[in-house]
Amino acid sequence: MASPIPLRGRLRRYGTSYAMLLPFLALFAGFLLWPLANSLYLSFTKFDGINPATFTGVENFVQLASDGRFRHALGNTALYVVGSVVLGTLLSLGLALAFNGTGWLHRIMRTVFFLPSVTSSIALMLMWKWVLYPSDVGLANTIVDWFGGNAVAWLATPGLTIPILVLMSVWGGMGYGMVLYVAGLGSIPQEYYEAAKIDGASTWRQFRHITLPLLRPVTTYVVVTGLIGAFQVFEAVYIVFSQGANTIGGVLDSGLMIVPYLYDQGFTHFRLGYASAIAWVLFLIIFVISLINLRVGRAMKEL
Repeated sequence: MASPIPLRGRLRRYGTSYAMLLPFLALFAGFLLWPLANSLYLSFTKFDGINPATFTGVENFVQLASDGRFRHALGNTALYVVGSVVLGTLLSLGLALAFNGTGWLHRIMRTVFFLPSVTSSIALMLMWKWVLYPSDVGLANTIVDWFGGNAVAWLATPGLTIPILVLMSVWGGMGYGMVLYVAGLGSIPQEYYEAAKIDGASTWRQFRHITLPLLRPVTTYVVVTGLIGAFQVFEAVYIVFSQGANTIGGVLDSGLMIVPYLYDQGFTHFRLGYASAIAWVLFLIIFVISLINLRVGRAMKEL
C-alpha cells in the first residue's frame, strides 16, 4: 500500500495547478459562495437595505406560512410548472420525432423551432405583449377580428393568464428540448429497430419498447432543467402582465409567481430579509423536486 504524499510534496507537485486555480476560486467565492451565505443570513433578519439588519430567527419563515399572497403565488407557480413542463416535454419529443431526418427540410424546421431558444427573452416578451395587446393593434385581436369576433382583453382576463404564460413558455422552450431529443434519437443504434421489424413489432411497439426507454436520460434532463426554469419564471410576468409597481402579478394577481413576488417584496417594499427567506424556500422546493426526478429517472433506468 503506497504511503500518502505529504502536504509539502503535494504543493511541490501540484503547486502550479493550485496557483492557476486561485483566480477562479476567488471569483467563485466572491460572486457565489459569499452572496449565498449572506442571503441565508438575511433570511433570518429584518432588513430594509438601509438600516442595519436585525436578527429575528425564523420569523420570516413563520410569516411565509401564513402569507396568503405567497400561497397564491405558490399555487400559480405549481400550475404553471406542471403545464409548461408536461406540454413542453411532449411537444419537444413530438418535434424531434417529426424532424429527425437529415434532409434540408428537416434541418430548416429544426432551425425555425430552435430560434426562440437563442433569442433574447426580453425581445420575445415584448413581442408577446404586442401580440396580446388588448386593442385591434395586437396581432391576436386582429386575427379574431378577421373571423368576425370581438376583441379579447387577453392580459386583463384572470382565467387566461396561466394558459398564456404556459403558451409562451412552451413556444419559447420546446425547440431546445427538440434538439436534445434529436441528439438522443441519433444515439440509438438502428440495429435495435431492424431486429424489432424482423420480429414483427409495429411502429408503436418500437417507440414504446425501444425509443422511450433509451431516451430516459434525455427525458430526465429535459424535465429537470424545465422544472428549474419554470420555477424561476420572471420576465414573462414582469414584462407582459405587470402594469405597475403594485400590479406585478397582473389582474387580481392571476399571474403572480414566486420569483416576481420575491422581487416585489425585496425591491418594491424593501423587505430584503423576507425576500431572502422566499428565495431559500424556492431553492428547497427546486432541490427536493429535482432530487425526486433524478431518483425516479435512475429507478426507471434500472427496471
